[in-house]
Amino acid sequence: MNQQELGQKIRTEVLEAVKEKTGKRYVPAAASNRHVHLCQKDIDTLFGEGYQLTPVKPLSQPNQFAGKETLTLVGPKGKIEKIRVLGPARKETQVEISITDSFKLGIKPVIRMSGDTAGTPGGTLVSERASVELAQGVMVSARHLHLSGQQAAAFGLRDGQTVSLRSQGQRAVVFENVLVRSGDAHEMEVHLDVDEANAAGLKNGDILEIIE
Repeated sequence: MNQQELGQKIRTEVLEAVKEKTGKRYVPAAASNRHVHLCQKDIDTLFGEGYQLTPVKPLSQPNQFAGKETLTLVGPKGKIEKIRVLGPARKETQVEISITDSFKLGIKPVIRMSGDTAGTPGGTLVSERASVELAQGVMVSARHLHLSGQQAAAFGLRDGQTVSLRSQGQRAVVFENVLVRSGDAHEMEVHLDVDEANAAGLKNGDILEIIE
């Protein structure tokens, strides 16, 4: 067990113990910055045939990582450079941006859950080697709560359920319509985009209370 896995295990046990003692359910938040998920076909085009993404940092979700690779996203009105590529390869390429980013790019902001790319706008991804024209796949990620199956059961939640989350502090807010994503491929963490996190004055690791 590496240091990150140990930290996640301790955090889970502490929050589950709090729930048992107080009846209240708390989960840690993370601000998700703009990033790209690539299918292998687009990896081959952008970086070379048979290219494999290079992990530089593990992410909180099991088997996912930030790669050393970055790309430029070009829209009708502008571009954003050095967007981080996350691995491993996905079945379909998608780019997750904030609404603020969409204004700079000139791309209509469409809020979707990861993987739901049908009907989303496109854009152009550019590397030092090549470019890829996306007919769809550029989206603003809908807020969601990752939980393992065990964590969801401990909190009395199920995959696909929606909950509300309450933050504390000077800019306290309630985030509604938070989708629960539960299963073996998930680990306890709320994902908000940077616009949402900044508006509420949240930083990575801050605790939100689940309210149904």
